[in-house]
Amino acid sequence: MSILIKNGILVTMDGDRRVLQGNLYIERDRIAAVGSTPERADTVIDASGQAVIPGLVQTHVHLCQTLFRGQADDLALLDWLKRRIWPLEGAHDEESIYYSALLGCAEMLLSGTTTILDMETVHHTEAALKGVAESGIRAVCGKVMMDAGDDVPPSLREDTEASLAESEELCRKWHGAAGGRIRYAFAPRFVLSCSERLMREVADMARSRGVMIHTHASENRDEVRLVEELTGKRNVTYLHDIGLTGPDVVLVHCIWLDETEKDILAATGTQVAHCPSCNLKLGSGIAPVQELLDRGVNVTLGADGAPGNNNLDAFKEMHLAALIQKPLHGPTAMPARKVMEMATLGGARALGLAQEIGSLEVGKKADVVVVDLRGLHQTPGDSVDIYSRLVYETRGSDVTWTIVDGRVVVAEGRLLTVDTEELRHQCNKALHRVRSRVGLE
Repeated sequence: MSILIKNGILVTMDGDRRVLQGNLYIERDRIAAVGSTPERADTVIDASGQAVIPGLVQTHVHLCQTLFRGQADDLALLDWLKRRIWPLEGAHDEESIYYSALLGCAEMLLSGTTTILDMETVHHTEAALKGVAESGIRAVCGKVMMDAGDDVPPSLREDTEASLAESEELCRKWHGAAGGRIRYAFAPRFVLSCSERLMREVADMARSRGVMIHTHASENRDEVRLVEELTGKRNVTYLHDIGLTGPDVVLVHCIWLDETEKDILAATGTQVAHCPSCNLKLGSGIAPVQELLDRGVNVTLGADGAPGNNNLDAFKEMHLAALIQKPLHGPTAMPARKVMEMATLGGARALGLAQEIGSLEVGKKADVVVVDLRGLHQTPGDSVDIYSRLVYETRGSDVTWTIVDGRVVVAEGRLLTVDTEELRHQCNKALHRVRSRVGLE
């Protein structure tokens, strides 16, 4: 019922960005005190030599793809989709989706991510949501929608009405589930796999229900060219014209933008999810993050799907996000404190949850991570800026405790909500089963 985290370095990410040496006190699912706290609690965690940070927020992942880690290396985006990812997604069954989602959640909880924006595949979304619920992670999830595109395989191609109806039913059933820990988002995949009618209706349906919209945009130059051939417009301009921009929309990647599109994102308050390791691995490019930030766009961070970067570690995404802008904009670009904000408060803002998560403040949800700073790769630590230590030095494996909604889900580096040995066994079985269906065994 109560948790006392004592003797830690509290990286609050509050309005004053206070960094305190002291205690954090949790009652039920809320932060009850920061700094000066009671001395007793049902659970006491000694955080000496460790940082206490808000849980990290990833604004773009594909839990359905975790099972396919390492199955699609060294391919550009459209080949990556057509030759490997789409066939594998189409071969999923309910059990394989469930274990794929559970695996992704387990990996992220162990490495300090407490909230995700997740895009599933076309089928078996409810199985993934069950895995999410069991894991203990906070999540905004949505079934992917795909009703168009010559290259979309029959296993994923949907009827427009059926796609809308299933998404609507999932939203009705799951938005607000698990005591509010799970929310729904409508997730049309991208322009090349979605009809204009579907995307326009998604905009109306999502807004009538007050939920997020989550889609990809301008990740790859060939994608941008094909969108322009199909619609006569550049990607973000087209999405804007059909109603898919605004504060309730997360556009993922946004690498290949012209000046008009950057202005649209800024003027509409559209959220952007930046996935640096996936963008590098697929050779997609480097997003103009510093330029978007300079325009006032809220840019956030995500790992994307595991086969796009082979890991789901938010600390790696922070590290890369800080580094890859510097050759373009100089060594002062993307300071560590700003990157830490992108991974916490920025992500919370993108999901409409800034009043609930993203900082260590009294009254906010108790989504808290404890990070060990005593490793040799973090030594010497004296007189080193804490944001620098977290962004440039820390690894996901340094996480010792993860708390979501006031519940301890990782204790001393051990996941409490999932049997990890059984999970490993089931994932290997499921991958062989799915690969055999598409002739890869």
